[in-house]
Amino acid sequence: MQVILTKELQGHGGEGDVIEVKRGFAVNYLFPNKMAIEATPGELKQLGQRRHNIAKREAARVSSADELIVRLHEKVVTIPMKVGDEGRLFGSVTPIMVAEAIAEQLGVDLDRRKVETRGPIKELGDHAVAVAVYRDQKATVIVKVVSDGEAVETGLTAEEAAELVDAEREAEQSSAVEAEAEAETETEPEAEVETVAEPADTTDAEEQATE
Repeated sequence: MQVILTKELQGHGGEGDVIEVKRGFAVNYLFPNKMAIEATPGELKQLGQRRHNIAKREAARVSSADELIVRLHEKVVTIPMKVGDEGRLFGSVTPIMVAEAIAEQLGVDLDRRKVETRGPIKELGDHAVAVAVYRDQKATVIVKVVSDGEAVETGLTAEEAAELVDAEREAEQSSAVEAEAEAETETEPEAEVETVAEPADTTDAEEQATE
């Protein structure tokens, strides 16, 4: 079924986008969480009338995301962990731990689901971690894992931070190539969500008072 997103659905679109989803996904998740409404003819007509204001709100969101990236990109957060023999961690560093460290040390509250560690971090040292800010906008935070109680200088040189970011990008590109190769061997798997053509604008009128 077609729905109109009322807010960002990570990886699929933002407010005003018309996408195709499975009915169960819409009824059980999108609608209860007020993330979308059904794309009825009436709602599609109103969407055309709201398009101008939606564009202004989207521009404001992108601007805020740009500011947040400046606050986060290549910044360092330190996470102390208990360490056993041969430098092995007791446990691992999880996305929620990274999100908490970012909130405490950088003053930025994040949804842990936006922290992309690509699996738990299980080693001491510096790790480049991607943080999804808005849509495809991301920042890279340097997570410094240290031994519990160890006093370590948290700063990295610009060159060291850049090297970690480059390594992260190379790893992402490698993963993307592997995923594409695997996809080519599969037989047309059904995607749960896919974007469809948006309705043409009918007017630049301001939002109706019912919004």
